[in-house]
Amino acid sequence: MACTDELELQCDIRAQDDNPGEAISPVSNRAAGFTRRTLLKTAAAGTVLAAAPFYVRNAFSSSGELNIMCWSGELPDDVMADFTAATGIRVNRTPFSSNEELINKLQATFGEGFDLVMPSFNRAPEFQFLELLAPFDTNRLNMEAFLPAMLEASSNLWTWEGELHHLPHLWGSEGLSWRSDKLELSYEEASYGLLWDPRFDRQVQMRPVSGLLGLGLWLDATGKLPTNRMLDSYKDEATMRKIYDELLAYAVAHKSQIKQFWDSSDNAKSGYIENGCVIGQTWDGPALDLAKSNQPVKFIAPQEGALAWIDGFSLTSAARNIEQIYAFLDYITQPEVAGKIATGSSYNSSIKGAEAYVPEADRALFSQSYPANALERLWRYPSSPAWFISARNEYAEKFKVA
Repeated sequence: MACTDELELQCDIRAQDDNPGEAISPVSNRAAGFTRRTLLKTAAAGTVLAAAPFYVRNAFSSSGELNIMCWSGELPDDVMADFTAATGIRVNRTPFSSNEELINKLQATFGEGFDLVMPSFNRAPEFQFLELLAPFDTNRLNMEAFLPAMLEASSNLWTWEGELHHLPHLWGSEGLSWRSDKLELSYEEASYGLLWDPRFDRQVQMRPVSGLLGLGLWLDATGKLPTNRMLDSYKDEATMRKIYDELLAYAVAHKSQIKQFWDSSDNAKSGYIENGCVIGQTWDGPALDLAKSNQPVKFIAPQEGALAWIDGFSLTSAARNIEQIYAFLDYITQPEVAGKIATGSSYNSSIKGAEAYVPEADRALFSQSYPANALERLWRYPSSPAWFISARNEYAEKFKVA
């Protein structure tokens, strides 16, 4: 559902923490002195001029195409079909499931073949370092359409060289989901600690990377591992590793709890429907999708705080379909369209007025998922430096293969 005006100040949230995987660092290209920007700067003038018409093909047409690398489910099929019907512009979507995967593809192609990409909010330092993004022309955007707190969350981290490189799109969180036909769970009882309760041996699903974070929040809340709600792990690498050494040891010792590690929305859904999971730490969207399909699955923000994220759009420096980009952004920032995106994705919009176009049933699910003071307790991701992402993924992989 869309974020309501009353909840706007609660939506100054941090972005999603991605799937674990092999750490992808832009250092290797930088060390070699080889980035897209330096490539273009040092290219022969004739080559650049010859390439120019190719870069701006379809630039002034009302049709053409648009190439977007996007999170699965965040650009619903029906909305994209409506956009094509309204503008004649065909949207080609390339899905990805982690920021690591997005970074991989951008580095491999220097952004060629993609006009827009969808990085998560807290990964700004890495994407700035890549030098593969271009700034938005804010004069061509309806900046008033965004909820101020959401736009501020993007602009605070994604403004460099005085220009904006990120626009908020959807926000959601990661918390507790469970099979409601097998377990009754109130907000007061909801805790990441339930994932480690022996009652649920071999019945739990989580991602290794965020599962360790949730474990840390629970151990901090119970006084077993004081970490300032895990924010101390962002201070420096030595402090981070000291904390994560303890988290990894606990997680490995209790790994029999885990039925599956999920790595996508579909995988998280199948954990409950096909693979025998009873409880898990998942994104809200997949669980709410199941609930709307009359499956016995519920989602709730735990007492320690749901892990809040923002996904948004960035413009690649290799973008070719410029007119189509701004036509698309103008279209999806309309409240009615934004409401339809929120409904189809089961996440929450960053656009003013979108909630008016979200079904009442979806608004009710939102209230059930974030009851009482749950929005005040959202765990807000700080900006994630490259060293942190690399080390975090290292621990996640050790947990996964242990």
